[in-house]
Amino acid sequence: MTGPDPAAPGDAAAPDGTAPDEHPAKESSAEETEEHDQPQDAWAARRDLVDHSPRTMKVGTHAAFGGGYVAGDQHGVSGGRVTGDVVMGSKTVHHWTFPGLSTAASASGEIPPTTLTRLAATFVTADDAFGDLVERLRRERVLVLSGARFTGRRTAALMLLHRLGAAPVVALDRATTPGSLAEAFTARDDTPDGTTDRTGAARGYVLCDLETRRGSALRETHLLGAADRLAEQNAYAVITVGPTAVLEDDVFPFVWRPPATEDVLAAHLRVRAGEDAVPRLLGLPAVKEFLDHGHQPREVAAFAQLLGRYAEGGATEQEVASFSLVSLENQVREWFEEDETTVHLRDKAFLIALAAFDDGPYALTAELGDRLYDFLQQTQNRSLAADIPVFGTHIGKRLQLARARLSEGEEHTEWGPVTQTKAAFHDERASLVLLREVWTGHPSARPALIQWLRRLAEDGRPLVRTRAASTVAVLARTDLPSAMALVIEPWARSNRFRHRLVAVNSLTLAHHIGTPNVPRILDTWSAAEDRRLRWVAVRAYALIGPERPAQALAALRAAARELYRHAGDPDEFDVETAGELAEAVVLLLLSPASSEVLDDLRTHLDDDRAVHDLAVGGFIGACGRTQDDERHGVPLVLDWYARAATDENRAADGIAHLWREALGDPHHTTSALAAMRAWVLAADRSTAVEWALAALLPRLVTTPTEYQRLSHLLHTMPGEDGNPPPEVAARLLGTLPPR
Repeated sequence: MTGPDPAAPGDAAAPDGTAPDEHPAKESSAEETEEHDQPQDAWAARRDLVDHSPRTMKVGTHAAFGGGYVAGDQHGVSGGRVTGDVVMGSKTVHHWTFPGLSTAASASGEIPPTTLTRLAATFVTADDAFGDLVERLRRERVLVLSGARFTGRRTAALMLLHRLGAAPVVALDRATTPGSLAEAFTARDDTPDGTTDRTGAARGYVLCDLETRRGSALRETHLLGAADRLAEQNAYAVITVGPTAVLEDDVFPFVWRPPATEDVLAAHLRVRAGEDAVPRLLGLPAVKEFLDHGHQPREVAAFAQLLGRYAEGGATEQEVASFSLVSLENQVREWFEEDETTVHLRDKAFLIALAAFDDGPYALTAELGDRLYDFLQQTQNRSLAADIPVFGTHIGKRLQLARARLSEGEEHTEWGPVTQTKAAFHDERASLVLLREVWTGHPSARPALIQWLRRLAEDGRPLVRTRAASTVAVLARTDLPSAMALVIEPWARSNRFRHRLVAVNSLTLAHHIGTPNVPRILDTWSAAEDRRLRWVAVRAYALIGPERPAQALAALRAAARELYRHAGDPDEFDVETAGELAEAVVLLLLSPASSEVLDDLRTHLDDDRAVHDLAVGGFIGACGRTQDDERHGVPLVLDWYARAATDENRAADGIAHLWREALGDPHHTTSALAAMRAWVLAADRSTAVEWALAALLPRLVTTPTEYQRLSHLLHTMPGEDGNPPPEVAARLLGTLPPR
């Protein structure tokens, strides 16, 4: 084993300039040796990458990348357009404000009647319960509305008072406490003797975001006292609270839910553009896309303003198309610009963790979010330990802040799929926008984020390591030099295979979301003196190779020739990279670019010994892979041959040719016969496999030697687990043409 790597994570000179104790402690030499000796199989590693990569950057279908061969062009990234638009659109020109729906001001004041009239013109409700709610307010004088921020609860409170004819409507100071609630309702016109003049219209009060906490809960006695005071004044009041407000059991708030986004937009458009323009505007593709992303009422109102200008010729189609993404960027920016009294540092850490683990298990996201919070707290104030409550975290509050949802779904594990409770942003673009904002907009968070990512790369769970890679891929798309220097290259130079594999996945996913220059990086690393960089390059070639098979195979051939220059020197020969080269050919042969790869291997088969061994060794390895990696599954290459032969595709000739080369090469005959023996056993279990093998075997016999080799195999091979020879062997023997 080589000596300590000065660039490996945790060593004295970390590339980000942080001190050694800021990084996870380095593993003991025994543990590192164990890891060094047990690299994850490339086939299994690709399956983990496919299973656990986020929904915005899937490398391909499960079948195409590990579950079985799929013909056709599937090289791209599902969701690639979204990923590209979000990550590439890092320079935003338009910044929209959302009037009337930001955080309530702290001072009291009268709501202008024109504001109430404007809100009434566009106000819609989710159901018919609003009328009943008005009557309840009329009877009880005071009403509590519960709901998340930016759901329109303040507008609903104002409209309840407006429907009752209350005038004026006064907004109360948010500093009002439950205990001082009754005193907050002061008379508008007191007579000289102290009684209230009740000849005018009823007065209205709105108190947004009443502050409650343990020891200062809102109780029924507070509401009864307020109701008495309001009745004396001929007044009404509506109080809004968040979903986690501290309320006594005898307080029964009405849970406010926003109406459908399309209904809100249509109501605003009727006012802005007229009834006749509404169907046309709602039918615009950009409007339909906007509605699909579940925007808040404040964003809908601002979008309606823009559409009104668009209908009049005052806004461009591009402004309309970009509004949805711009409003998402504004929301993300708002989260991280808020002080800790509004969005706590722990909540910001959770938002970052959710961006990394979007649509992953909630418990895992929360666990690793708290770990990130610890790192962020060290950056912000080393003298304070992160205060993480063990119990009491409100899942609903976290998800409402993040504009996210919970759902039940299957998560892939090495033991098979399991059902998990997952958390995901409503808008799938949020994770990409958020990570970009944190990395480029808040550089002070970088040291903590780097520490966190390095800790994730150490994790024993494949999902965690894959999401570390996908997160770094987004950072690389945003700022490639920094991501390479601070994260990817230290992983690539690590002595631990686990770190190097995360580097491989980071580069692979970065390439798939459009990061430039990744192939150039791999070309450089494949010829590097550092064996660890060569290992990373070869693994990555296997994953991005289906997009550029000719270039990938040319690089693999060059690496193989370089290895053979040291074949006679055990101290110089890189056994690790030699094995990876063969595995890379396996992955490429079973990728969607299989036909091009097969043609290329056959074309260069006789170039030299190094290239010949690379092609034949990789082909034999591919012959050992089965559908879904099942022990008794259908051999993927044999299934490929059967379909190619049926379609009279030239791939059938290529497969037969490589089989003859493998069986006839003294360096590979033993492993080739073992692969053929496995196919015969598979044929004993499946008629379809038997028919495919019966069609192939005659094409493998062109000389007496080839006949004798296969005939001897079928005559002498034992059954599985020491059983008698399989009956199918005798039947297959009859398909061999006599020589």
